[in-house]
Formats: sequence, structure tokens, C-alpha cells
Amino acid sequence: MTTIDFSFPTAIRFGAGARRLVASHLVEAGYRRPLVVTDRGLQALPMMAEFLTHLTGLEVSVFAGVFGNPTCRQVMDGAAAYRAHQADCVIGFGGGAALDVAKVVGVAATHEGDILEYVWDHPQVRPITRALPYFVALPTTAGTGSEVGRSSVLSENDSHLKRVVFSPKILAKMVFADPDLTLGLPAGITAATGMDALTHNIESYLSSAYHPLCDGIALEGARLAAAALTTAVHEPNHRQARSDMMMASLMGGVAFQKDLGAVHSCAHALSAVCDLHHGLANALMIDTVMAWNREAALAKFDELAHVCRVDGGGQAMVPWLRQLKADIGLTGGLAQHGVRSDHMTRLVDIAMADPCHRTNPRPCTAADFEMFFQQAL
Repeated sequence: MTTIDFSFPTAIRFGAGARRLVASHLVEAGYRRPLVVTDRGLQALPMMAEFLTHLTGLEVSVFAGVFGNPTCRQVMDGAAAYRAHQADCVIGFGGGAALDVAKVVGVAATHEGDILEYVWDHPQVRPITRALPYFVALPTTAGTGSEVGRSSVLSENDSHLKRVVFSPKILAKMVFADPDLTLGLPAGITAATGMDALTHNIESYLSSAYHPLCDGIALEGARLAAAALTTAVHEPNHRQARSDMMMASLMGGVAFQKDLGAVHSCAHALSAVCDLHHGLANALMIDTVMAWNREAALAKFDELAHVCRVDGGGQAMVPWLRQLKADIGLTGGLAQHGVRSDHMTRLVDIAMADPCHRTNPRPCTAADFEMFFQQAL
């Protein structure tokens, strides 16, 4: 029998007020000069100003050069900011984009070459050989689960193709998961990021890879998201719903080390070609792909329906997903979000090249991907 490695090494402090513990944690660990990596939108919000008041005793610099889908150039700019500040640690503060950049700023700051040379499928991929700066993460959305991930998904500067730096070395040394950071998030962001979290849990559970630990986590993550997402969207200050969504997001981030499926291959293509927000792209594709996947995973669909409290069993999962999207305001198809028929060839090519669909419960061909995109228009 082939042996399989299981690893859940991330330390997490979860709960309201966790953000207030960052400064004491860094000081106790011997660090004084953090670079806070965040996104352009957060920089001007009261949330950021409030967080910075808790970093007393530290010499703080802020890099707010992250925007849109994270790019390799943003990482290199962040690395320059790290060196200019003579920083000794990194604080990632933001959604998935900011955290994906923050995870590898330290790689670019301490290693030669462009960060693109460290992506897993580079022809002459460079190894991460040096000690990396101490890194802690604070998610401000409940979606990607990037705070607990060992990969950083970046877009090439010009082509916008998604590339992945993968290494356990880039894991956060501590995650401060504070649901209060998500209170009051706009409904659209809550809906798109929440569907991202739900998709991670569903796709990782359906993945053909073997990882029973992740299966259990994914099912509980799906249960939490299914119960809390609509409330979080319509009652933005509902603390329990926000807490459950942050936990569902975190669990999805842990679970998808088992791998994902064709929804994510479609979403990565949509982000590359049409610059769609990743969570929104997942939401636009999930029901179409799941309708096609169901016959290959009937028992698992029944189990998902059970934990999500969907009446009618596995055959009702797709109608439930469509109704959920309507309930949280994610209506319309790809065409309403700028996707055109003339995008099809490139979308299909990128989706086929994306590795996520390799563990889809039902193998996908180029013709299948073209069908998915056409049906989702």
C-alpha cells in the first residue's frame, strides 16, 4: 500500500478580539519590525486604522500595493518594501489576495530571482532554501481560507494566468482568525467570498483524492456555511453567522489540501481571461459543474445534502445551490459579468491546463469545459 502524509500544522487563535493579540505574540517571539501586507481598499478603512492601534511597541510599515487578483509584480513590490523597512516579520491582513501576496513576500525578499521562478511547475523551479521571515495572518473575509494554506495563487503580470507557489515553508506561523474583522462587510463581498468557502468544502469532499481527515473537515465546513451564509449576507453584523462563516472558510482552506475539482479550473480561467473575482467565478460555475458531477458521486452528494439540510437528498443539491445563489443576490450568468462567446477558446484552454480538475470526481475533456461555459452563459 502506498503511504500518504497527513499534516495539519497551522497554529490558530480563533475568536472575537484575536486581532488584539498580534503585538504581544510578535514581541514574545522576538520580532519588532513588521511589514503589514494589505490591499489598497483596506488601507483607507477604519478597520485598518483600528488594527494598527493594537500594534503598540512595534515599528510598523504598511505595504498596501495589493489590488484585484494578486500578481507576481505585487509580490516583488512587497519584497522591496520589506527590504526598505528592514523588516523582520510579515503580517498579512486582508482577504485572499492580500494573504496570498503576504505569504510569499518573504520568499522574494530573501531569495534571488522573480517569484514566478518559484511556482511549482516552472521548468527550472527554484527551491526555497533560506529561512523565511516570520509570518502571521489575519483574514478579513470569510472565503479563501488562504490563511491556513501552503500555497500562494498569483497571476502572471501580463497573461493573468494563475500560477502557484506551493511549499509548507510559506505557512503562517500563527493565524489570528477574528470574526469581528468581517462585521459589516458589504453583501456582495460576503456572498462571493462565502460561496468561495462553500465551494472549497464541497469540491474537496468530492475530490477523488484519498484524505478522510479532510473529508470530515469539509463536511463540517459545508454544514456551517450552508447554515450561516444567507444570514451573514442579510444581517451583516450577526456575530454568530460571521463566526461560523470564518470557521467554514478556514476549514475549507484546510480541506482543499486534498485537492479540488473542475469548478476551480473554470474559475481560474474566468479570472485569467475576464478578471472575475475568484469567489464570484466559483459561484457562477458551481451549479453547472455539480449537475454534471452528480452521477459520478451519488453517495457523496447524498451526504452533502444531509449535512447542508437539503430536502430531497443528493438529487436536490443543484437546485438548492441555485436557490442559495438567488437568496444571496448572485443572480445571472456569465454574460452578465462580461463573459462573451468569443472568450470560449481561451477559457477552455486555460481550464484544461489547470491542475484542479485532475481530482474532479468525473474526468473532464475540453468539450466538457466548453459545455460548462456555454451552459453558464
